Amino acid sequence: MKIVPRRYIRYKGVNSFFTGLVGGAVFTIYSVLKPSVFSLGGIALAVGMLAVARYYEKILNMRTFYKISLLVELVMLALVVWYLAMPYGYSTALLVYAGYQFTFMFGSYLVRAETILLNRKKILSWLDMAKQAGYLAGMLVSWLFYKSLELFWQIEDHKEQVYNLHWLLLVTEISIIFLLVGSFEKVRKRAPAK
Repeated sequence: MKIVPRRYIRYKGVNSFFTGLVGGAVFTIYSVLKPSVFSLGGIALAVGMLAVARYYEKILNMRTFYKISLLVELVMLALVVWYLAMPYGYSTALLVYAGYQFTFMFGSYLVRAETILLNRKKILSWLDMAKQAGYLAGMLVSWLFYKSLELFWQIEDHKEQVYNLHWLLLVTEISIIFLLVGSFEKVRKRAPAK
């Protein structure tokens, strides 16, 4: 497999757009959780990141990078769908928190793999700019979305606003998965010379 840089940069921009969109929503979702849950979650995250780092030598390759990237996006899609089906309550908040912690566990790995596998300063520069632009756009769109709900539909309940945002998150996450899959191409093996 190989990464198609232009497509991958587009994928990461939309991925960061999702992160910007969801930024404020987690505070509403997590509001029912006790502080001790965050402490325990932080411990689990640190242990998970240590475990992932332990296997860098085996997993810092294109195929594993693709599989882990896809796994992370599928988990995010499952969390969005779950929230739309079961939006409120302690168990949903706990599941969403655990899901995010699981995806964060691969954060350092994904950044390291991008740097190694893309390995060109100009591409890495464009990648980081796309991430920041996507994140800023996501934050702006989420703010406009919440303000529109308040002004045009008189929806001021935070939980209802966050629930409605998840429909936009669903469309965005599905787009992210398609962009991710399209960012990788199979490398054809050359026929041996005669």
